[in-house]
Amino acid sequence: MVTVPPSRAPGTLVWTERFLGYTWSPEHPMKPARLRFTMSLAESLGLLDGIEPLAPAEATQGELMRVHSNAYIQAVRRAGAGPATPEGTLYGLGTADNPVFPHMHEAASVIVGGTLAAAREIAAGRTRRAVSIGGGMHHAMPDSAAGFCIYNDAAIAISWLLDNGFDRIAYVDVDVHHGDGVQRAFYADPRVLTVSLHQHPATLWPNTGWPEETGLGSAEGTSINLPLLPGTRDAQWLRGFHAVVPGAIAAFRPQIIVSQCGVDTHREDPLADLELTVDGQRAAFLAMRELADRHAEGRWLALGGGGYGVVRVVPRAWTHLLAAALDRPLVPDTPIPESWREQVRASAPRITPPTTMSDGGDPTYRPWDGPGGTPEIGDADEVRAQRAVDTAISATRRASFSLLGLDPEDPRD
Repeated sequence: MVTVPPSRAPGTLVWTERFLGYTWSPEHPMKPARLRFTMSLAESLGLLDGIEPLAPAEATQGELMRVHSNAYIQAVRRAGAGPATPEGTLYGLGTADNPVFPHMHEAASVIVGGTLAAAREIAAGRTRRAVSIGGGMHHAMPDSAAGFCIYNDAAIAISWLLDNGFDRIAYVDVDVHHGDGVQRAFYADPRVLTVSLHQHPATLWPNTGWPEETGLGSAEGTSINLPLLPGTRDAQWLRGFHAVVPGAIAAFRPQIIVSQCGVDTHREDPLADLELTVDGQRAAFLAMRELADRHAEGRWLALGGGGYGVVRVVPRAWTHLLAAALDRPLVPDTPIPESWREQVRASAPRITPPTTMSDGGDPTYRPWDGPGGTPEIGDADEVRAQRAVDTAISATRRASFSLLGLDPEDPRD
C-alpha cells in the first residue's frame, strides 16, 4: 500500500459550468438548474468566498473502462451524436429515464472527471475533503445506463483509488434509491465496504438493497443495506443510520470514506416517499464527516446524486453539504438572501422559495438500544414508526454484522 501524505487543505470544491450540460429533456425530473441554484445559493451566503473551484477535465476512455465496457461507451458516443436507435435501447439509452441528448458522452464524462479530480486531490494529500455535487451517478451499470445515470463516477473513482494507495474504502450511500451500481461493482471485492440506506425495495425502484445482500466470497459482509419504509422521518432515519453505519465503519477501518449524498429522501421530493427535512439531511452529512475524521484521518469524498426538489430542497441541502465539506459552519436557521429568492422566482415563478436554510426539523434521535428496546415515548404513531425502523435495524445487523466480527444484538457494536 502506498502511504498517503498528510493533507494541506481542509476542503476542495470541484466545479465546472460543464456539469450543467448533463441535460436530459425539458420534462425530465433531473434538471441541471438544481446545481446552478445550489452554487448561486452558496455564493450568495458567502460560503465560497476565497475558494477557487477545481475545474475537471473529461474522463478518458481508459478511465471509463475501469467500470464500463467499450461497447457501451461507444454506444453512448453514437447516441449523443445522433437520434436514438434500436441499438441504444439495448444499453438503456433512449428510454423515459435515460433519453438521448446531444453530447451525452461528453457531459457524463466530465462528471466522472470531476469525481476523479476529487479523488486525486485526496490521494495526493493536497486536501482532506473534496466535494463534487455534480457526481453521484450510482445506478449506471457496466453495460447500460440506469436511473438517470450514464457513467458510474463513484465506482470509477473507487476503482482508481484502489490502484493508487488505498486498499480499504468505505462507500456510504444515503440516496433514497439503493446504490445498486456501486454495490454491484464491488460485491466480490473485500477491499470496499458499501453501505446503503434507502427506501424499502418492495416500494421503490430499483427494487434491490435487501438486508440479505451482503457480498460474495471473501467479500461477504462488506455489502450492508438498510431499507426503510415509506414515511420514515428524521428521528427514525438517524436512529437507523447510527445503529448501523458507525459500527460497520469502525470494524472495517477505512482509509477514506466516499459518500453519495442524494437528497431525494426529503419529504417534498416528488419521486419517493421518505420524509426527511433539510435539517435531518444536514445531520447525515455532518455524521459522515465525523466518521471520516474519526476513522479515515479526515479523508472524505462527498458527491451529489438524486434530488428532484429543484428549488426548495436541493439547493439548501447541498449548500449544507458544501459547508460541511469545506469546513465553513452554516447554522440551519441562516436567512436566505433575498437576491437568491429573486433569482429563483424569475426562473420558477410558481414555486415559493424558502426563507431560511432550515425546515424547522429536529435532528435529535433516540439511539438504538438493542432488540426489543423501543421505549414507550407517548405518541402512538411515533412508537409505531420507531418499532418499524428497529425491525429494519435488526434485520440488517443480523444479516451482516457477525460477518464483520460484530455482535448484531449489542448496541455497543
